[in-house]
Amino acid sequence: MGQAGHNTHPVEIERALARDYSLESAKRALQTESVAHIDVQRLIEQRLIRNPDETICSQTFLCWVHQEFYERVPPEFREVKASDGSVRTVAPGTLRENEVEVGRHLPPASETLSSFLTRFEQCYGANLGDLQKVIAVAAAHHRLVWIHPFLDGNGRVARLFTHAFLAKARVGGHELWTVSRGLARNRAAYMAALAGADEHRHGDLDGRGNLSDKGLHDFCIFFLRTALDQISFMAERLELDGFLRRLEGYVGRQSSFGELPSQANYLLREAFLRGEVPRGEVARITGKSDRTARRILKRLLEKKLLVSDTERAPLRLAFPAKAVGYYFPQLYPEGVEMTEA
Repeated sequence: MGQAGHNTHPVEIERALARDYSLESAKRALQTESVAHIDVQRLIEQRLIRNPDETICSQTFLCWVHQEFYERVPPEFREVKASDGSVRTVAPGTLRENEVEVGRHLPPASETLSSFLTRFEQCYGANLGDLQKVIAVAAAHHRLVWIHPFLDGNGRVARLFTHAFLAKARVGGHELWTVSRGLARNRAAYMAALAGADEHRHGDLDGRGNLSDKGLHDFCIFFLRTALDQISFMAERLELDGFLRRLEGYVGRQSSFGELPSQANYLLREAFLRGEVPRGEVARITGKSDRTARRILKRLLEKKLLVSDTERAPLRLAFPAKAVGYYFPQLYPEGVEMTEA
């Protein structure tokens, strides 16, 4: 039981975030699912900012994540087919009340879920050291998937929970890298590693519990190597040392089309180097009059090359899908304009 991963193009996700959904029902549903994941990820981050001591391993938190996600997805994503052919409906934020099979894995009986989740919180919600947290995030990811607390959406909740765990452990990707991407790109190996950790222990030397200690060890190694691979992958492809050169090249190209004034480069460069630029400095940075500077800023905001929380808040560099092919050619095909249709 359960749905396979769904793939949606970054441009389609960006349009969906602006509530510009596809007219095709299937594509629109996938856009909605991707936006739901992003929305809940942001909700998690906001919740952790408000309450840094949030117990993310608790049943309450996990059910909240599940509820927030499923309340945002299309109705058809809540329908799952059981092994007997019957169709069941997922209740957002509610532990499953049925027995399920996941491949060869038989998750714990539904009436024992609360007990398993209490034990899960005791193990992974404990006060751990920094190094222990890094190892625990990998082990907790498997154990949550193994418990399979919900009728469906367990993989999605596990990935969102892992995002929260990494953020609390202060090793999160800050939107620059994500272990979920690596797991998705190596799905066969990921599923095999999960299955290995699902196995019962092999003899008295394979741990003290019911499950294989070696299997969990191997999964943790796989998970952490995947995370390191993603960090290295993004570091190589972002090529931040050459970013300013590529940024200037993009503005130059847009300027030749009459889409941007050349002075826009100074403002974008400053936003990249400083993180934020006060609006009162736009005229000084561009070297133009207040009126012309406002016109340049308006154009950059319209093209989503700069963003701001409010009309008076500082400006930040943005990465719209139509520009990333030039900003980061190792991630997107170089020279391919992403249309705004």
